[in-house]
Order: sequence, then C-alpha cells, then structure tokens
Amino acid sequence: MAHCDNHFDFDFVVIGSGFGGSVSALRLVEKGYKVGVMEMGRRWTPDNLPRSSWSLHRWFWRPNLGLRGFFNIRFFRHATIFHGCAVGGGSITYACTLLPPPAKVWEAGSWRALADWKAEMPRHYDTASRMLGVTENRILGPADHLLKKAAESAGSGHTFYCTKVAIFQPADGEPGGQTVPDPFFGGEGPARTTCIGCGGCMMGCRYGAKNTLDLGYLHLAEKRGARIFPETRVVDVKPLDGIGDGGTGYEVCTVKSTAWIRRQPTRFTCRAVVFSASSLGTMELLFQLKEKGSLPAISNQLGQHVRTNSESLIGARTPGYSEDVSQGIAIGSGIYIDEHTHIEAVRYPKGSDAMGFLTTILTDGRPGPQRIALWLKNVASSLLRHPLRTVRVLQPLGWAREFVILLCMQTLEGEIEMRWQRPWFWPFREFLVSRGEKVPTYIPKANEFAQKLAQLTGGFAMSMLPEILFDVPGTAHCIGGCVIADSSRHGVVDSHHRVFNYKNMYICDGSVVSANLGVNPSLTITALAERAMSFIPPAAETDWNDQAWSDAT
Repeated sequence: MAHCDNHFDFDFVVIGSGFGGSVSALRLVEKGYKVGVMEMGRRWTPDNLPRSSWSLHRWFWRPNLGLRGFFNIRFFRHATIFHGCAVGGGSITYACTLLPPPAKVWEAGSWRALADWKAEMPRHYDTASRMLGVTENRILGPADHLLKKAAESAGSGHTFYCTKVAIFQPADGEPGGQTVPDPFFGGEGPARTTCIGCGGCMMGCRYGAKNTLDLGYLHLAEKRGARIFPETRVVDVKPLDGIGDGGTGYEVCTVKSTAWIRRQPTRFTCRAVVFSASSLGTMELLFQLKEKGSLPAISNQLGQHVRTNSESLIGARTPGYSEDVSQGIAIGSGIYIDEHTHIEAVRYPKGSDAMGFLTTILTDGRPGPQRIALWLKNVASSLLRHPLRTVRVLQPLGWAREFVILLCMQTLEGEIEMRWQRPWFWPFREFLVSRGEKVPTYIPKANEFAQKLAQLTGGFAMSMLPEILFDVPGTAHCIGGCVIADSSRHGVVDSHHRVFNYKNMYICDGSVVSANLGVNPSLTITALAERAMSFIPPAAETDWNDQAWSDAT
C-alpha cells in the first residue's frame, strides 16, 4: 500500500491543537503522513502572555469583539463552560492537573463492552503521563495547607492528596527559576525553567515550567514536519466527490479567525480528517456541517450525552489573612468528602482579580426564586452586621490574593444534550443550545466544607453568582456529545474513534468521552488519543479505506 499522492495538500488535516489534536499530529507525522493542523487560536510565548486577567484583550477569546486571548466563557442554560483557544488548546490556560479516573468509568456509558478498556488503557495513560511530564506536586501553598486543615476539621483529613501535575518542579531544597536544557525528550524539546510557585498556571506560564502542548507534542510534531496554521478557523469539510463517504478525500475550507474583513479564505485537500476542536468546538462544527449538507450522514446522536463532571464552584475569601493564598500552583491538592465527591483547591495569580465579579456570599437552598431571595437576605444581613468587610469581599480588587476557589467534582452520572437551534431571543441564525435535566448547583456537603475553610481564616464562604441567579453551574470540563458507541444509533464514533458513515474521518477530543469521569479530563483525552492513533497503520501500509465497524459493515 502506498502513501497518498501529490494531488493532496495533506494526508491528514487535524482540526484543533489541544490534547487530542496534538497527540494526533505527532503520532501521524511519526508514521510518515503529511499533516496539517488548523488552529483557530493564536500562538503564545512568554513575551505576549497577559500579565493579569485585567488584560482582557490578551486573556479573553472573543475575536469579533477584538479580544484575541486564549480563554473563553460560553453561557448556556444548563452550564457556564470555560475553555481555551490557542496553539496548544486548553493546555495554555488549564490548571495542569492530570488524574486518571476511577476504573468504574469503563463500565458505564455507551463505550462499555466495546473494548477491554481496563486492560488497554493503562499503557496509554503511561505514555500520556510520560509525554506530559506528570509528577506529584511538591509545591504546596497556603491554600493547600488551608484545604488540609479544613479537611481535618471535617473528618476527611486522611483523604488529602497532592495532585499529579504537568509542572517542571525544582528538586527538594532547591529554589525555582533555574533554567536547564530539555529534561523531557532527550534534548529534542526546548529548555525549561523550574516552577517558582507563582500561581499563574491558568493565566499562561511565563517561565517555561508548565508542560503545555506547544512545548511537547506540538513541538516534536513540527520538528518532524507537521505544519501548524494558527488563527485559522475551519468553516467547511466535505468529501471531494460532493456527497460520498469521503473515500476519495476531503476538502477543508478555512478563514482567518482574527480578521473582520480580509478573512483570507483558503482551501486544502486531504485524504483524512481528525476533528479535535474540543467537545464544544467539534459539536458546533459538525452541527454546522450536517445542517449545510457538507456531512449529512453524521449520526443524529450528535450533541447527546454531554457531561460536565457534575461540578460546582464555591470558595472562601480571606481578607486580613496573613498569607497570600495565590502562591503555589493552580491546583496543588485535593480531598474527598465522600466516595462520590472530591474538592480541589484552585487559585489565580496575584493581581488576576477579574473573576471576582462572579463571586458572592455563600447561599444554600434549592434553586429558583427562593434561593435568590435567600441570597439577597444573606447579602443584606452581612451588610448590616459587617458593612465594611462585606463591601470588601464583594469588590474584586485583591480577590486572587485572598480567594481560595474550591472546585467540587462528582462521579455521579448526569448529562445534558446540545442542539442546533434558533433561540427565541435571536431568530436570525442557529446556535448551540443546551437541553435536558439541569446539573445540581447546590451540593450541601460542599457548602458546609466551604464554611469550615472560611472559619479557619475569619473569612467569608462564597458562591458563584451565576449558580445562584440562574441555577447554572460553572465547568471547565465539558465532555461528550460525539460519544463512542457500537453504532450510529447510539453514538458518533466507534471504539477506534472513526466517525460512523464516513471513511478516514476521526474524532479525538473530549467529545468522545462516554461516561462522567469525575476528575480533570485532560489526561484521559490524551490517553484516548494515543490509543486511537495506535490503530492507524503507517503511511506506507495504508489503503485509505478506514471506516467504522458497525454502520459501514
């Protein structure tokens, strides 16, 4: 079998450069394929990263508003979703916490029984961990010590753990900030600098300590010949023969994502496509392509079984506390408050206070008007009893230095669906909208824990304002929507990540995840992509006829 001919611009076009796309790019180019990576976001370096969250034009990604950063917030009826957009995907802004899920996830959801997951996945987790430089966190900051004290007070101290992180840390007893030649890839990677514990992981690491994908998988892929096209938005993908199954190849059309007028439309041809635009991005693009007739045979299960890790964000603000709780790494530790629920201590770097606008006085209660009324009562009562301190914690200045974010995640099953519809408030075009049962925004045990932590510092327990006002939980872990299944009646891809009803088309990102992981999903997405790429033969052996088992056989 032969490698594709020169009539194609690329053998594979990979759409997105996050955890799935970066793995795909490297493994495919290693197998001899010509690979192009289309990335909507910008390429970031230590010199152009924002210095704080107040630098909105360098932090937020909303190019139509002139904001060309790497962090985005999408508001849906059922979730407020935080995600990244950059060369390196979410790795530029994620908290670099890399945890494997409990083994029971392979026995749940539509992927169960499709593979011997428990036997296959450990080696791919090992590869992903090695490539991402996973190690146990040794840089514990004040927020981590507070978490441990609060856990001991709550009877959960024995569950305290240091997170597994993608951080290049100094040796015990040595200071951070030491630059050394590549310590991860035998000299093939860039020089790295040991972590100084500034808490800036989610604002983009300025020091080379965080193992972002552009310093690992993508760096190696480019050295081996892959081409990355930043600020490039894919607007169309269709079979070259118009309405076929893609066996003759694909046409991929793009525009410049950061341009308003001169959008530079470009056409690429390829033999195969990998969608890796994140769960939200892949769903949105495939809905558009299905609707316009470019890929009409995409499964009607598109947008089903979307999960958010059943998360809730709470926290405690600690005005007057003697220590700067922004010091450390973004997520350095965690605890379990019961068998289904764990909490991680999260921080932003000192000065990055813009998220303070989303926090307010902790409020219990069932969602709806009663909870809003209780919140108003709580705020009024606090203002009457402690007017100056209450105003102090409700305004954003100093928020990052004083605020311990508590990320509560549960392994309990719960899902929503995404649809492509015209919302009532904007009938001019279709959007991605959420439907289904809402994920709970009130987790009583988590609120109790936040109160215990606040008491240790004489501070205030806090809630997220959208959770109270709109009963909408916040999550950075949107997964599912194109899940692995046995056929197109139940999902969008098979267990090798091949899209049903098309040839040489794959999805490698969080959208294929078919169960609620209950932990940060980045490591699992990376491991799943490693597994998916292991099934693709070397370029010299391919017959360009790869197709999903069920519907195509």
